[in-house]
Amino acid sequence: MKVQQIVTSLSLVALAGSLGMPAFAQTGGDSQQIMEEVVTVGTRTKARSVSESPVPVDVLNANDLAKSGSSDMLDLLKGSVPSFNVHDQPISDAASMIRPVNMRGLSSDSTLVLLNGKRRHRAAVIAFQGGGLNDGAQGPDISVIPSIALKQVEVLRDGAAAQYGSDAIAGVMNFVLKDSAEGGSLEVKNGEFFEGDGQTTTMAGNYGMAMTDSGFLNLSFQLKNTDATSRSVQRPDAQAMIDAGNTDIPVPAQIWGSPKIEDDLTLFGNFGIDLKDGSEIYAFGNYSNRMVDGGFYYRNPNGRDGVYTTDGVRLVGALDGDAASCDAYRTTPLDDGSDMVTSGLLADDNCFVFNKMIPGGYTPRFVGDITDTSITAGRRGEWTDGFMQGWNYDVSGSFGRNEAAFGLNNTINPSFGPDSKRNFDTGAYIQQETTLNFDLQKQFDTLSLAMGSEWRDESFQIIAGEGMSWQVGPLADQGFNIGSHGFAGFSIDSAGTAERSNYALYIDVENQLTDDLLLGGAVRYENFDTFGDTANYKLAFNWQLSDNIAWRGSHSTGFRAPTMGQASVVNTQTSIVGGQLTQAQTLPATKLGEAELMPEESVNFATGLVMSAGGIDVTVDAYYIEVQDRIALTDNAAPTDAQRAAMAAAGVPNPELIGQINYFANDFDTETTGVDVVATYGAELLGGGTDFSLAYNWTKTEVNGGDATCGGAFVNNQGEICKAVRLERGLPEHRASFTMAQNWDKVSAFLRTNFYGEYVGVHADWFGEQLDSAFTVDLEASYQATEAIFLTAGASNLFDEKGGKIDGSIVGEQDSVLGGVYYETSPYGIGGGFYYLKASYEF
Repeated sequence: MKVQQIVTSLSLVALAGSLGMPAFAQTGGDSQQIMEEVVTVGTRTKARSVSESPVPVDVLNANDLAKSGSSDMLDLLKGSVPSFNVHDQPISDAASMIRPVNMRGLSSDSTLVLLNGKRRHRAAVIAFQGGGLNDGAQGPDISVIPSIALKQVEVLRDGAAAQYGSDAIAGVMNFVLKDSAEGGSLEVKNGEFFEGDGQTTTMAGNYGMAMTDSGFLNLSFQLKNTDATSRSVQRPDAQAMIDAGNTDIPVPAQIWGSPKIEDDLTLFGNFGIDLKDGSEIYAFGNYSNRMVDGGFYYRNPNGRDGVYTTDGVRLVGALDGDAASCDAYRTTPLDDGSDMVTSGLLADDNCFVFNKMIPGGYTPRFVGDITDTSITAGRRGEWTDGFMQGWNYDVSGSFGRNEAAFGLNNTINPSFGPDSKRNFDTGAYIQQETTLNFDLQKQFDTLSLAMGSEWRDESFQIIAGEGMSWQVGPLADQGFNIGSHGFAGFSIDSAGTAERSNYALYIDVENQLTDDLLLGGAVRYENFDTFGDTANYKLAFNWQLSDNIAWRGSHSTGFRAPTMGQASVVNTQTSIVGGQLTQAQTLPATKLGEAELMPEESVNFATGLVMSAGGIDVTVDAYYIEVQDRIALTDNAAPTDAQRAAMAAAGVPNPELIGQINYFANDFDTETTGVDVVATYGAELLGGGTDFSLAYNWTKTEVNGGDATCGGAFVNNQGEICKAVRLERGLPEHRASFTMAQNWDKVSAFLRTNFYGEYVGVHADWFGEQLDSAFTVDLEASYQATEAIFLTAGASNLFDEKGGKIDGSIVGEQDSVLGGVYYETSPYGIGGGFYYLKASYEF
């Protein structure tokens, strides 16, 4: 059996469990600090060091997170955790607003996110164009968490659904907020890309204060503004019309780059106070809001089907309703528009073409107003008398809400002809979650016993957009598209709320059998009021073979429940099919007569070593993850007769006018195998403390079955890059980073080299090629000007690598490049080098 063969191989490699880059010491020659970082994630007994954990955990402290030119939490983690990946999404609908992430090569909603050990709610945005690997994913919005608010980040890269529930297939990330009762800091950072765009200004602060003599209140804020970037050239089709005399064509007609982000404000608070009976009450939460404005695909005034043309000829609408009266004007468009002049079309008041209204074509702007709020409160302590004496308890409640209000500007509802608006409120998604937890734990000599329960309610709401963003106008029956073009608004028929609740019971045991051997196990049962129940287990061990070598490993089962968004979402998005812009509608599977979504199921194996000798600490980690019935969007396809009938029965408006559909389905299985190697060393060099850190990750994913596979072909039958290719090769199999940090009395610096192996670059979601490996370099230096003031200068991607350059010849025509210069799915982005200056004040 293949699984058994792989497990045997992994056992020979042997892994202990620091699956990424541990935080390296800040003083040279004391690298043992690395192994003594204290963590709480992955265990329900008292906090323990990383080296003693029965599962692999990395710890990134505040100093580690600060070593980046970006203030986005996603970029900070990408520079510190080898198997953590995040893509910029230049033209990707809502995926450009909340960038999806990947750990261990799995989608963003396969990693559970905790804040202070409590489950974090997911974002409302569903990544319909998530770069292949994240298509359809709905994970939490990590970017709202500012680094200045964090004490540390704990990254558990091991299956943990038996401990924490749904989503923890790839692992768990626990963001621990600062809890200081005094002092604080302020910082200002400004930077821009080497090309002179993307200017980013960030102001942030943290302040801790005492609450009576036994409590604290720690407050943090961050305000950020980021300008858009462009790595584009003029589209050849647009240039041809300019050359022919059309003076209304925008330059460039289409922008490939990062969106503009305005007034990105985040507020975080963390509170705790000890009571006289020895217990503690605590609370923490956040408010975050930002405006995002990103580009879309250009609508060519001589070739956009359903707006300017149909079947290669002018699309002409008769305003009096007599379509035949305009037949004479339906001719092949010419670049200079002379066909409209000579035929008399421009002078005819009854026969309408959008060239009269928007002669240069248009590029919609996709905008979003993202608001994120959360609050968690609870009480924990120890019972000191009665039959529960000696038991620790933790009772808490959490509420989280994420709202994404969408808009589409500089576009039209073609079916309304000359009466169409240009800017639209297209509606909103709202994700809301309420969680109640009751946890117990008691230490019996060497045995730790924990048990508890959880109740969670999750809802996904669709708010309808303004009428003209989705209504059918008078020219619809003459072939003009319906809805705000590019992203149709949510209709009143689509609006509504889908809700689900579940409860869970778990038991978790850890036993220090001897001074050298720790065994642990967990069992969790969950029951959902939609698809039913599931039970999962986990086994783990840590065996100290000698003073310098520990062997540890784990085996677990897990699951990921379909999100309510995936089960109920309605959406219309524009994508490329066979090189042509196509609007496709996403509908719930049940409204198409398809099977209801069921949870993904996983099996995890991990094993490895933690070793230390002569000041060098090394971890070697290997893992295998099998995921069955993965949830994914199906390929775009014309509805079948049965699906149209099901749509009509479900009340979907105008099913006969819907040309392309897709839906979420349990589509295929994957097997992911990986190895991480991390080495750290501290010494006294160059007159100061020096720390070295080397981290390497290899991850390989294989796709089995479903619509994802294309029989080994690079493209599917619609001319798009095969989904399996994107899942298996969209990220580099090999990735590594080497960091050297130097500390003197008042000066510190670090140099990081990042390696990215070969990967398949994809452009416009439908063509791509195998791209070569590459290196990027980050450099930063800080100077302590006074006791409290620190000045920093640095550069990310010092040598200005921009990802693979598109070879337009591979698709046979330059127009297919759509103005792009670089493959948009580069693992290190297409922006290039970024330099920055930062000043901070500590008090």
